[in-house]
Order: sequence, then C-alpha cells, then structure tokens
Amino acid sequence: MVNYREILRLDSLGYSQHQIAASVHSSRNTIREVLHASKTKGLIWPLEATLTNEEILTLLFPAKVEMATKRKEPDYSYIHRELARPGVNLTLLWTEYCSTCNAEGVIPYMYSQYCDKYRHWAHVTKATMRIRHKPGETMQVDWAGTTLQYQDPITGELSDVYLFAAVLPCSCYAYVEACDDMKSTNWLTCHVHAYQYFGGVTRLLLPDNLKTGVVKNTRYDTILNKSYQEMAEYYETAIVPARVLHPKDKSLAEGTVKFATTWIIAALRNRKFFSFEEVRLAVAEKLEELNHYSFKKREGCRYSAFTDEEKEFMKPLPLAPYEPAVWSTAKVPLDYLISDGKNKYSVPFDHIGEEVDIRLTKATG
Repeated sequence: MVNYREILRLDSLGYSQHQIAASVHSSRNTIREVLHASKTKGLIWPLEATLTNEEILTLLFPAKVEMATKRKEPDYSYIHRELARPGVNLTLLWTEYCSTCNAEGVIPYMYSQYCDKYRHWAHVTKATMRIRHKPGETMQVDWAGTTLQYQDPITGELSDVYLFAAVLPCSCYAYVEACDDMKSTNWLTCHVHAYQYFGGVTRLLLPDNLKTGVVKNTRYDTILNKSYQEMAEYYETAIVPARVLHPKDKSLAEGTVKFATTWIIAALRNRKFFSFEEVRLAVAEKLEELNHYSFKKREGCRYSAFTDEEKEFMKPLPLAPYEPAVWSTAKVPLDYLISDGKNKYSVPFDHIGEEVDIRLTKATG
C-alpha cells in the first residue's frame, strides 16, 4: 500500500518528488500521479487524523478502486491443498484461475500478484508451506545424541537407553522409540514401527550417514546396508542419505531430536527407572504429549497438522510389516556347515570354499 498520507505531508514541507520517492519507497511516477490527483481533488495537508491510506486511495483514484473490486479473489485454501498434489505448481493453478475468471467475466490478478497474495495468506495463517515440503513425501530419521538410563533393582547396574526419532517434515509429526542399543535390528525395527505409527509410507527416506544404514555416501557413489535396502524395497520407498557436511538436509530430523530431548529426556530426568519396559512406556507417553502440544505460531498441533494436511498423501502400508533381517557373509568350510554364532546350517557341498550370503531374522535363518 502506498503511503499517501506521508506523500502529502512531505509535499507540504517542500520536499522534491525525488526526495519523497526515496523516503516512502515508491516510484517517482507514483508520486507524480498522487500529487496531481490531490490537487485535482483539492485534497491538501493537513488531513484528518482518522483518514486512512485506503480512504485516500478511494478519494484520489476511484476508478482504480472500482477496477480492483472487480477482480476475483483466489481461493487460498484450495491453492494450498492443490499444491500438495504431485506436479502441481503456482503457474498451473494461476492458469486455471484465469480460465475461471474469463468464464465468469471478471478480472484476474496478474501472476506476480496471485503468488504474492497466496504467500501472504500462507504467512499470516501460519500454514505449512508445501512449496518446500510435499505432504507424504519424506520421512527423516536419526538417533538422539543423549540417552536415558535405568537401574537394575538387584545389582544396581545402570544401562543406557537410546532414542530413535523420525519426523514428517510437512506436518512435523514425530515418532520416538526407546531402544536398548543402536544396532541394525533395532534401527530397522524402529522404521517399521514408525511407518505403523504414521499409518502409511513416505516416498522418500532421509537418514543420516550412520553405518547401520549407509555403508558409503560420496558425491559419485552411495552404497546402502543390504538390510536397509531390502526394507526400502519392501515398502517401495527410496533412501536418500543426507549429504556429508550438509546438515540442512536433515535439519528437521535434528530439530525433532532436540524436541525429543526436551520433552522426553529432560521431562523424565528426575524419574527413576528399574527396567527397560518402564522407560519404553514413559517415552511413548511423552511422545503423545509432544505430538498433541499446541503450536506457538499457528493453530493446531503436530497431530492435527498430520491428520488434516498429510495423512491422506501417505502411501498405504503393505499387508504385513517387514521383518527385519541381518545380512552377513561366510566362507563355506569343508564340512559345508555355516554358523550364525549359535546354530549351524548345512549348504550344498558344491559351495565348499565359496562366499555365501547369510540372512537372519528372528523367525528364520
């Protein structure tokens, strides 16, 4: 909005049009038009204190106001919902908006105005900016850097408990689980539980470069842990590890870990636990508090943002959850028996001396 009051005030003080334009951040053409219209309409400084810039605009340029009122206001909620769909962008939506305006015989906003008005609406309403994060697109995962502890009631020995955190960037909906270690089996199991908690699967999975998930990640080559790759294929998702030395790639995952630290570890700092199960239940309880805690800068909470804006865009879960498997290799000895450390399994004798892959799950080997 042009500051008409300030233009008229500065003109009354004898400032040049160039100086007024620099002061109010408007073009000299605008200043010239305003001053010419004010003289034509007999509007001079001082003005009544209650007279607003909007009212001055109506007095000076009634034709412009009438033209503006004929423009069709975009449906911002509709724009916001449609941007969530794959391939939809503001250019496409503006083209459709113009077609609707032409059919109704009203004047559309120009593309730049259309985009500015939508972004202003999204900022004011604190809406999730899907231009950056498509709903149902990505799940970011990480381990928390801080641990909880529980004490054995008989021996008094302290044991660490590790927290796995997953977040959906669009809604910031989080899943946190307590684990007794950070090994591959727990890492995979937590992913399965996270998908079950969210009730769906994202198209992309963004982990950090930890060895339980990523063997190698360079500019030219990415090698995933075989078990991790198998899980991704089962859920039909793509693993895109965060780039080395690019912390912004997983900023929301790290942010969720900080929330988990604040809400869970700090909140439970004065509680004494005497079993892993006690810790697990306490973490699950605090997770629900986190997801239902109201946002500070917009309406709703993580749970409502997820159910209203993201849940419907998640890919459906498979009929049965993935059973985590651990892969290893072994050389077949002369007795053609290989071991998983506890049990021995026979293999065809013609594999003697060869390297074979071993796939182990809790149920089968």
